[in-house]
Amino acid sequence: MGRFGLTEILVILAVVLLLFGGKKIPELMKGLGSGIKEFKNAAKDDQPADKKEKEETKE
Repeated sequence: MGRFGLTEILVILAVVLLLFGGKKIPELMKGLGSGIKEFKNAAKDDQPADKKEKEETKE
């Protein structure tokens, strides 16, 4: 598998647009963004106690 070129990306975007429609895509991106944000927060909260103490003393 090589890298995706411009043509492949455009085909993928066209298929996504056809499947979900223009109105659903912003809702999907919003959900994806909030999911990534929650994942980052959970990963940040899951740090070992030593790192948390060091970060708290810096603030």
